[in-house]
Amino acid sequence: FQVHFAGGNPCRGTGSCCHTHLMQPALNATVFIVDDDASVREALAWLLRSRRLPSESFDSAEAFDAMLQKRPPQRQPCCLLLDVRMPGMSGLALFDVLAARGDLATMPVIFLTGHGDVPTAVAAVKRGAFDFVEKPFSDNALVDRVVQALDVSGQAIQRRRSRKALQRALAELTDREREVMERVIAGLANKLIADELDISVRTVEVHRARMFEKMNVRSAVELANLLREHTP
Repeated sequence: FQVHFAGGNPCRGTGSCCHTHLMQPALNATVFIVDDDASVREALAWLLRSRRLPSESFDSAEAFDAMLQKRPPQRQPCCLLLDVRMPGMSGLALFDVLAARGDLATMPVIFLTGHGDVPTAVAAVKRGAFDFVEKPFSDNALVDRVVQALDVSGQAIQRRRSRKALQRALAELTDREREVMERVIAGLANKLIADELDISVRTVEVHRARMFEKMNVRSAVELANLLREHTP
């Protein structure tokens, strides 16, 4: 097949297994391209570069997976443009690996598929893939989906950071502060909390203030919302 993009011919790379396409990005994000066809990788990289989106290309699922194994967890938005059919590990097999690791939320997968693979790609979307595009594809439509996938990735990364921050805050609470927190969330007034814990109201007020400070909240409602949003 041929991939057609408006605005000129894609640049030609070196043919190496992994090639990073550098430019001043509009987004602090990376689009990973995994396709065994060099012309497709180059065309996609050119398209993304024209839209100020940095990319990294890989000619096999194995090469991409090896890169992931060496890198720290993803801290910036990213998405993966993944060919369905490739020699060796297929795109679907790589997708299953990413799903098993729990990487799909922070690294949405957009499958690149030929007409005959559409049913397979549809099934993958039902299993958690972000979307699929059929070759040859529209450059504008593809970039739109990439930008949407990067937005989803960024939101997932932020949620993960928020959960980790919450876990750190909870770990800093003393046992007494946890006891007060549980009763504050349950809606108990300070006097009732004091009675249950057999401490003075003033002591409850001190523990409550310290707990609010560590949790970075200003009210019981805000605390309850925080715990509800960021705990499983």
